[in-house]
Amino acid sequence: MYKPTIGLEVHVELLTESKLFCGCKNDPSSAETNMHVCPVCIGYPGALPYINKKAIEHVLRIGAALGGDLASDTKFDRKHYFYPDIPKGYQISQYEHPLVKHAMLLDVGIQRIHLEEDTAKSSHDVCTQGSAIDFNRSGVPLMELVTEPVIHSPEKAAAFATMLQMTLQYLGAASARMEWGEMRVEANISVSNTDDLGTKVEVKNLNSFKAVAGSIAYEIERQTSLLEKGESVVQETRGWNENTGKTVSQRLKETSEEYRYMPDPDIPSLVLGDVSGWQRDELLKTIPELPVQRMHRYADTVGIQEKHAALLVKNQKLGEIFDEALQRVDGDDAKTIANYLTSDVLQYEETVGDAVYERITGEVMAELVQMIRAGELSSRGAKDTIAVIAKQGGSPKAVAEQEGLFQTSDDDALTTAVLAVLEQNPAVVDEYRSGKEQVLQFLVGQVMKETKGSANPVRVQEIMHQKLSDG
Repeated sequence: MYKPTIGLEVHVELLTESKLFCGCKNDPSSAETNMHVCPVCIGYPGALPYINKKAIEHVLRIGAALGGDLASDTKFDRKHYFYPDIPKGYQISQYEHPLVKHAMLLDVGIQRIHLEEDTAKSSHDVCTQGSAIDFNRSGVPLMELVTEPVIHSPEKAAAFATMLQMTLQYLGAASARMEWGEMRVEANISVSNTDDLGTKVEVKNLNSFKAVAGSIAYEIERQTSLLEKGESVVQETRGWNENTGKTVSQRLKETSEEYRYMPDPDIPSLVLGDVSGWQRDELLKTIPELPVQRMHRYADTVGIQEKHAALLVKNQKLGEIFDEALQRVDGDDAKTIANYLTSDVLQYEETVGDAVYERITGEVMAELVQMIRAGELSSRGAKDTIAVIAKQGGSPKAVAEQEGLFQTSDDDALTTAVLAVLEQNPAVVDEYRSGKEQVLQFLVGQVMKETKGSANPVRVQEIMHQKLSDG
């Protein structure tokens, strides 16, 4: 039985005003190429780097949030390799003295978290066979996180990457949008039928959680097949082909010795303990409720369904609306609020954008469920009210009044609607009277349709049953 072992390396662009070692604007996605550059970014000889304090603070906060050991002092190293996107011939990174060690997320050990500069971005034109380099990304603060090799399934790897992304977003340290290249995952995969680790293969530049899970699953299958045939696995770097669902060989894997790490002589060692605000207890005071904690609170304490809790955690704005509404209503209404937020409100984000979160507030949701509980709105009426507010704004009471959505329990009006439906559906009435009582719900549904959802369904069912029994 072959057992897979997986370790992840995650690179994330941090949110800072300027780049890591110069004052250029941190805007790698700028539409105008090579707009935010200087001699440091481009690697001119003699250009001296200086450190971005905010970038270090971000990494220390991340480390504190994940329970890691924070370095008391640190230094930067030069990682040597030759490639057009790093013209000075080395990348400024951290090797022996990372900012954070021994952290944890989702029961996955994190070996280290350190800072390094991002490289420039290369683009290649197949038609002209030419290449171009955009240095807007060169020098952008890049956090690298390396897990321990303790993951044993593609699903766990994808879950870890997903939770890490949300954690960074909650901390305000990174947008971490994978589709924009702001978060890039590399997976190290080995397979073995002994207690020893197998030969490690690295799959680089995975830009979606689907790609993370898919590439790992394919590698496990590929390596297992080779070993079962008596062949060996080559230690190499591979890429993921989304179209074929397979990994492809790119190059033999480098070792750390090949990078010829050396201390960067232009950047002095940093004594972190001397900087106000960078002590663990000070950093912890700035950390909000994190996704893992919020997930446990919603599922275990508040008691909503796990699928609803996951959506509320993933969408911070939706979660904030939920929490605000909870403060205004009875705890028994939590499931109702969560259901409307995740099934109705969320769908309008695509058509309305972030404006939906300005119109559908916690106060609005609290008023809405109170109207449902009071019998003023039916489920259909609540959905229609949300639809109007999402697009136009307003309060639930005002919208329900304006749109005629208040639920009616007036017996005379309901009886008229019931008799009209019975007259329109004689065949269904005969089925009911012949013993098929389940068709009653169809008839009630027709009344709800006739009244545009404003009828009280409980009272409709009572009147309907009475009229059918009267014969």
